[in-house]
Amino acid sequence: MMMIDTAFPVSDPRATEARPDPAEDPWVALRQHTFARIALGRAGGSQRTASVLAFRLAHARARDAVHARLDLEALAARFSAHGLQTERIATAVSDRPAFLMRPDLGRQIAAASRETLKARARKWGRRDLVILVSDGHSANAALRHAAETVARLVEILDAAGWTRYPVLLVPFGRVKLQDEVGALLKARHALMLLGERPGLSAPDSLGAYFTWRPGPARTDADRNCVSNIRPEGTSPAAAAQKLAELLLESARLGLSGVNLKDEQGAHNRVASASVCQKKIQAKTSP
Repeated sequence: MMMIDTAFPVSDPRATEARPDPAEDPWVALRQHTFARIALGRAGGSQRTASVLAFRLAHARARDAVHARLDLEALAARFSAHGLQTERIATAVSDRPAFLMRPDLGRQIAAASRETLKARARKWGRRDLVILVSDGHSANAALRHAAETVARLVEILDAAGWTRYPVLLVPFGRVKLQDEVGALLKARHALMLLGERPGLSAPDSLGAYFTWRPGPARTDADRNCVSNIRPEGTSPAAAAQKLAELLLESARLGLSGVNLKDEQGAHNRVASASVCQKKIQAKTSP
C-alpha cells in the first residue's frame, strides 16, 4: 500500500473526516498506511458525527458506482487516444436492473453480436489474444483505468510477437463472457477487464481475468486474475506488467488458472518481459 500524507483521493474515507488528536490516540499514526476505518475516535459511547457521515458518503459512492451508466463513446475515445482499435458488442442483458438480477444473461453474447463476430472472425483470422472491456459493477473503473492498463499491456505483448483482435467494448458483461467470445473467435487467450464490486473505500476498482483456450467448459478455476487496479491499489502500469508476465508464462506452459502460479517460472517471465521492454525501448529511442 502506498504511503498517504495529507492529500487523499476522493474515494478515501479519511478525506472527509476530522482526525482525532494523535496525542490522545496512538492508533492515528497507522491511518497513513491503510484505507481501513481505524482510529475513528468516539464521542462518549458513540461514533463521532464526522465518522458516521464519512461512512454514509462512502456507501453512497459505492451504490452510485453499481448503478452508473457506461459512457461507451468516452471509453472508445480513450482507447483511440492510445492508438487502439475498438469494436462494440452486446450481451443478452437489456438494462442495469437486468444485469444485477440476471447474472446468467451477462455471460451470454447477444444473438446479433454473435453473428457479427462470426462474420468478423472470417476477416480477422485466428489471433493470440482477444481483450474485452466491460463496466461490470463499476462503470467508472472501466472508464478511468481500462485504456491505460490495456495500452501498456499490448505494448509489451506486441513486442513479444503476439497478435490480437480489436478491443471489444461490451456493457453489462460478466467474467465468463470471455469464454464464449474467445471460443467463437478461436483465440488462444481471452482477457476481460471489468469493474469490480465496489467497496467502501474503492468504488472504481478494476479487475482483469484471463483464460488460456477459452471455451464453454472453462470455470473460474481455469482463470487468473489481477484485481484492485486503480492508483490507490495496483496501478494500471503495474497491473499491465503483471498481466504480461502471467500471459507470457501461460502461453509457454499452455495452461492458466490454479495450475499457473505467480511464482512458477518467475525467472523466465521476468526475463521475457525484460526482453520485450528492451525491444520497446529500441523502437522508441531517437
